[in-house]
Amino acid sequence: MIYKVVIADRISDAGLQLLQRAPELKVVSTVGEPERLPSEVEAAHALIVRSETQVTEDLLAAAPELVLVARAGIGVDNINVEAATRRNVAVLNAPGANTVSAAEQTFALLLALFRKVTVAVQSMRMGEWDRKRFIGTELNSKTLSTLGLGRIGQRVAGIARAFGMEVLACDPYVSPESARNIGVTLTTLEDALKRADVVSLHMPLTDVTRKTINAERLALMKPTAVLVNTARGGLVDEQALAHAVETGQLAGAALDVFETEPLPADSPLRSSNKIVLTPHLAASTTEAQERVATEICEVVRQSLLTGNVDRAVNLEGITSGTMR
Repeated sequence: MIYKVVIADRISDAGLQLLQRAPELKVVSTVGEPERLPSEVEAAHALIVRSETQVTEDLLAAAPELVLVARAGIGVDNINVEAATRRNVAVLNAPGANTVSAAEQTFALLLALFRKVTVAVQSMRMGEWDRKRFIGTELNSKTLSTLGLGRIGQRVAGIARAFGMEVLACDPYVSPESARNIGVTLTTLEDALKRADVVSLHMPLTDVTRKTINAERLALMKPTAVLVNTARGGLVDEQALAHAVETGQLAGAALDVFETEPLPADSPLRSSNKIVLTPHLAASTTEAQERVATEICEVVRQSLLTGNVDRAVNLEGITSGTMR
């Protein structure tokens, strides 16, 4: 049998070649041509996306032969997982591929914020030499609270400890003993916010976690504290955050992800030099792009050819024999 695999978003050639080398797979790309996607998925058995393509219930309904939807990345919030599950469509992701890249981006943003790098660069380009205006703050001896202690949260915790920071964490799925084993103190959300000099978000976006950081919770943070988000934009109430920074309730923020992407030109986040912004770059390294592509394409190839869906996030308990 020949399986049709549709690639909707751009992925590394290294991953594509894994699929193209399998004679049982027919690979079709609609990258840059989203209008072709509904017709191409009609006979597709697998669909691979990144964050750009929204896998809606309507799109799933247009693909009666579909058995796999794969996200080349960690989060699957651009996929209607509930609708996929009703259709017995396995939803796959690549949970480990972006870990290093996302953790390093967290600290790139944090250091840029603490050492006023972006505004100092702008000043230098204008011909200025104003050292007094850009006095920074050290990370050493500060407290970092990571909200979420999965792969990326753990990596961030390790880097923070290397900087000499105390690390707190809030994660309902992690035991205190597991946290202690990596040098992290598990605590409540309220305590993590109150004690932190840095709050770093590393949670998935769900109905439960949406706007975890709102006006009420921002008010719990110290006025000298900052917020870093390299996870998902919907975790933060952006209007409340902009107001908190503008009024001095919060010292600053560094954001790589936003509720609406691209970030609207009139967003209040753009107007503050106390907020560092980057355009969703956490996974944008050469190494991460190659890892995520090869990981997800290998999983898709194996799943189609063997029926093994052990990596599916939504079909727990369904055996490979049943899926075949």
